[in-house]
Amino acid sequence: MAESRKGEVTFKGNPVTLVGPKLKAGDKAPDFTCVGAGLALVSLADTAGKARLFNIVPSLDTPVCNKQTKRFAEELKALGDKVAAYTVSTDLPFAQARFCTDANIDNVKNLSDARDKSFGEHYGVLIEDLPVPLLARAVIVVDPADTITYVEVVPEIASEPNYEPAIEALKKACS
Repeated sequence: MAESRKGEVTFKGNPVTLVGPKLKAGDKAPDFTCVGAGLALVSLADTAGKARLFNIVPSLDTPVCNKQTKRFAEELKALGDKVAAYTVSTDLPFAQARFCTDANIDNVKNLSDARDKSFGEHYGVLIEDLPVPLLARAVIVVDPADTITYVEVVPEIASEPNYEPAIEALKKACS
């Protein structure tokens, strides 16, 4: 059974339980299986070769997640194809694709963790005590060697992450 961590984050002021390990810089990035474009299964190995930003959100259908994803998409334009970025949520791939089309986002790929929640569990961001499975708001940067170089699990899920340190970590990971 996966470890769980209570009270590390709150959802609208109420403490929630996260399933999985508390990852930190220096840890090896865990494998996962998510559903990507065209309903293809995507694992960590499928994202390999570049520095990667994992923009983890509860649902793209909420204002803060929407704002966060647009902000990272904008910031990433300066880095071009030196990096890869993924928005990970438990939204279905169709909803993720609709969001990106509507928001004109083409430099961030979507990964749906709706299938088996392996990203949420392996990265320690799956929220246990809600009626539907959601991921906590987090940002994780992984270098080309699959080592985590930056982790922020946002303490209050309704708040935005700290964008600047994540972008700096991503720049450093791709240089």
